Amino acid sequence: MLGNRTCQPMVRETPALYRPRRPEQTAFYRLVRDHFEVFALVHEERFEASDGPLRPVVRKVVNQFLDCGLLDNGFARVRCPQCKTEFFCAFSCQVRNFCSSCQQKRAVLFAEKLREEILAPVHHRHFIFTIPVALRQLFLRERRLLGLLPRCAFLTVKRCFRAVLGQEHGLPGMVAAIQTFGSQIEFNPHLHCLVSDGLLLPGGEFVPLPLYDEEFERLLTETFRRLVLDELVKANRLSLEFREKLLCWRHGGGFSVYGRHLLLNEEPARLLHMARYAVRPPVALDRVHETDDGRVLLDIPPDPKTGDTVLLLDPMEWLRRVTNQIPAPRSHLTRFYGAYSNRLRKSYRAEDGEVTVRSVEDDWRLPKSSASWARLLKMVFEVDPLTCVRCGAAMRVIAVITAPALINRLLNYVRGKAGEHGGDPFDARAPPAA
Repeated sequence: MLGNRTCQPMVRETPALYRPRRPEQTAFYRLVRDHFEVFALVHEERFEASDGPLRPVVRKVVNQFLDCGLLDNGFARVRCPQCKTEFFCAFSCQVRNFCSSCQQKRAVLFAEKLREEILAPVHHRHFIFTIPVALRQLFLRERRLLGLLPRCAFLTVKRCFRAVLGQEHGLPGMVAAIQTFGSQIEFNPHLHCLVSDGLLLPGGEFVPLPLYDEEFERLLTETFRRLVLDELVKANRLSLEFREKLLCWRHGGGFSVYGRHLLLNEEPARLLHMARYAVRPPVALDRVHETDDGRVLLDIPPDPKTGDTVLLLDPMEWLRRVTNQIPAPRSHLTRFYGAYSNRLRKSYRAEDGEVTVRSVEDDWRLPKSSASWARLLKMVFEVDPLTCVRCGAAMRVIAVITAPALINRLLNYVRGKAGEHGGDPFDARAPPAA
């Protein structure tokens, strides 16, 4: 923080150092760049029987990803008006569920939207809804069916909450995020949901749940199971015989609902962390490594059966898993239901936009900044890229460079100057010693 500079003019706390991304130096990027074309050629033979044909959106997303964060594809020039220090900021691809950097920024924006616009100032629960392995391939091959999962989850919560509270007109507020990956990047469709811990009534009244125990969770699981199976039967994607077989399986038959994590309204940081977690990237870059023999080594949580903490995959299988996480174009992975739906959100608040049980601190809603890119980096990495690392002044974007000839001229000039002095020409420099 620089807030004490006026009191202690001779002491300046060093700002956190911002270092531009080097996507081409990551194992994830190299594996995609070096193996995707071969993967596209062998996909029909190796994977089409189980996964269906290679979707056109996959190649489009991969091509965008390979251009992400590379200065050769264009950049913004950022300069300090005082000491004239500057750096280049490369453009991003903004694809979903493939580029870890862009997905991480999207997660921050999602959490900020929830805090600023969606969530009522009440306690919430983090629910996880899962389906059996026997149904996963169906959702992989027909991704439009993924939309019925959050609909069934909301109906489950609404019916069970109303039954427990004896309210016919109240609605829970639900934010549902569809995730399609497990810890080993296998296709594993499930939901992460933030749900108000009770029912909201029109006008802003809130009726909290009196309890949440194992019996109530079993009721939620059974309701969710029957709703999903009934919807699949209606869509002619499941036979009545197979539905009855799944209903005969014990302990939920692979369906589960887990909602024991209570997020208190007085702890907004935990709630925002959970919101980011719900829309996080499928795999963190530091979990992916290349072995000397060309295979992919993936760091994983301890396997419950074997205890293994690493997974070895050939590049084709690894690409199969990560490209299966790419969503269909124009599909919505986050949805708002009940008292948090766009249509009903205002009517379930009081006239002043609040609810009667609100008891939060004044800093719950933070001011927005127009410099969204800088704000996101500051929230994610606790660095401010628009604070000059040499003098601490506020830096400014002075130009956006997209013309290939000008890009090459500027980059060649900077690289040539760096060659005279050594070092990385695009690495941020720390401020001079006090």
